[in-house]
Amino acid sequence: MPQISPLMAGDPTQLGSFRLSGRIGEGGQGIVYLGVDEAGERAAIKLLHVKFTGDTIARSRFARELKAAQRVASFCTARVIEADLDGDTPYIASEYIDGRPLREIIDTDGPLTGTALDRLAIGTATALTAIHHAHIVHRDFKPDNVLIAADGPRVVDFGIARIIDSTGTITSRAIGTPAYMAPEQIAGDEIGPYTDVFSWGATIAFAATGKTAFEGKSIAVVLNRILNHEVDVEMMPEPLRSVVRSALAKAAAERPSADQILLRLLGQSSTVGASTAVLTRGVQVASDDTTPFTRVSAGSITDKPAHQGSLAPSSQEGLAGSQEHRTGHGAVTGQGQRPATGQGPVTGQGSVAGPPGGSGDVTLMPGGSGAMTRQPGGTERQEPVPPETDGAPYPMTEPAAPARRGRVKLWAAFGTVLVMVAAAALALAMNGWPPLAFQEERDPVETPGEDPSRSFASVVDKVAQTGKIVIGVKGDLPGVGLQNGDDFQGFDIEIAKRIAEGLGARETTFVRVGRDDRGRALAEGRMDLVIATYAVEKGETQFAGPYYLAHRDVLVRAGSGIDSIDDLEDKEICAPNSPSVGDVQDKVKVKPVLASDLAVCMELLKSNKVDAIPGEDLILAGFANRENLRYKILGAKLSNERYAVGIKNGDAKTCRAVNGVIANLYSTGVLAELMSRHFGKVDFEPELKQPAMETCR
Repeated sequence: MPQISPLMAGDPTQLGSFRLSGRIGEGGQGIVYLGVDEAGERAAIKLLHVKFTGDTIARSRFARELKAAQRVASFCTARVIEADLDGDTPYIASEYIDGRPLREIIDTDGPLTGTALDRLAIGTATALTAIHHAHIVHRDFKPDNVLIAADGPRVVDFGIARIIDSTGTITSRAIGTPAYMAPEQIAGDEIGPYTDVFSWGATIAFAATGKTAFEGKSIAVVLNRILNHEVDVEMMPEPLRSVVRSALAKAAAERPSADQILLRLLGQSSTVGASTAVLTRGVQVASDDTTPFTRVSAGSITDKPAHQGSLAPSSQEGLAGSQEHRTGHGAVTGQGQRPATGQGPVTGQGSVAGPPGGSGDVTLMPGGSGAMTRQPGGTERQEPVPPETDGAPYPMTEPAAPARRGRVKLWAAFGTVLVMVAAAALALAMNGWPPLAFQEERDPVETPGEDPSRSFASVVDKVAQTGKIVIGVKGDLPGVGLQNGDDFQGFDIEIAKRIAEGLGARETTFVRVGRDDRGRALAEGRMDLVIATYAVEKGETQFAGPYYLAHRDVLVRAGSGIDSIDDLEDKEICAPNSPSVGDVQDKVKVKPVLASDLAVCMELLKSNKVDAIPGEDLILAGFANRENLRYKILGAKLSNERYAVGIKNGDAKTCRAVNGVIANLYSTGVLAELMSRHFGKVDFEPELKQPAMETCR
């Protein structure tokens, strides 16, 4: 059961109708408290962090969690109790789960067998079916997100679930715990309910064996096993053995749906979707540990006709109309499906419950104490399909049979490639993982500073074997890359450090490099990477990234009255040897004042001897950020300058790995934080959307 810690100074003592008595945990978005209402009902209450209360994006994310909770029928999940997303202290409350994580149980007590394993499989399949009927993909199904309460398992944590948007698509960015990710998450391919099915299979395999199905000493090994390794399920009884084996199919289109899994485990025909009666039976089996489990005869639960399309108000079949089964190529049939409520009307209020997941984050947990024992009665009400789905079921985008065979071949042909992309993106966030260690045949890259006779197929291989990397950087750009003795500081340096860490480097050496020597230094092997405002250009250098999309722009004094490029008419601008000067002259008539470099230009601007400085916005912001006076970038965006990571030509392996790390910097908000840290004093709107990546060759 979760450990409850005392309230701390500054914590609220009351939220809505709940009196708070302790802390369950804290995550990136908020704090989860234990609360009790006047009727004595306990709830887990997630309070959005104060720092996000004015953040519309954070509130929007919080609201999506609420929608996710409200849309999941109460079968092995949590009942939404209360929520307030509009006040000064937005929160969501749900039933409190008093249970232990499945991982803790297996690690402590050993693998499950017999009836206990059957009940776990059926209970979690019931929960996934309800989740998928609500048009939600969990995306992080794992042993840490299955809590075992007194009346059975709960599938929890929808904090990273993503609801279908108005276009009917889902963001395919890989989210999840490496050992339980599906192949399509690694590949950046389409993600859907079938992704959860694969993770379910890996979780049940862990419960049955006590060992992680795709285990390895590094992320690279884990992901390679997911793509290429077949799990041994022979120790499981039928039908669980064949169900888990099919759930772990590498090709998404070859996996059963959650409905089919549940029906097969209950001994039913899987040619129609799971009705409310089937879900109810799943809850009963999972929650009753006193009666020997027997599979009922085929058809005894599903013998009533399933209704396609919308449900009649008097329908007793609930979800029978949501025939979420697959055709030969994995398509979903049965449009217009409606989720059942499982416990009567949903009040429109929100919920959180349960302890933090294995990653330490506290996120929305649909699962609750007693949820399994409170069965829906003889009546149901029709639930409207959320407007985000436009009345359509979750889009299943697996290819038809010929394309599916092609996809299987693709996994085999490009498994290592996909591993490197995902491994690099995840390595930065996973402390303690050994570096990547794949080998491939490529032109050797000599190791700078080491025995010249020793060479490596790629920079990734060098780092894996030596733990060392040499990176060329600028040393004359304040805020971007500035050398102070043997130390280097700035935005580019921070990017370089994170890329080195993402590749697994334990020792990073920075070497100052000039604009004219970057390509040659890479070609000769004197540097492994160059991160020095190196704009993508045609030539012999390979580029990963870009890590930032800069622009030629104009720096002016804040409050000068110059707000656009047109306001520079007849004004004096500093004119260093930069193409940005010509860009300005092409737009407006100005008076150039010659200067040797940007440092001189800054002195002229500070002393009011010029009105503006043309240049690349990131570099201009770096110079301006160290001044006491306030400056601003006009935002003219006269050109695009794709700052990328220079790599020796032909080292596609390292290019892909670096692209993965850069993508992770954007997705985790690290890049935005670095921009604020190094350029926060300048009125500057940086590009915070990840730019299109260069093709690795």
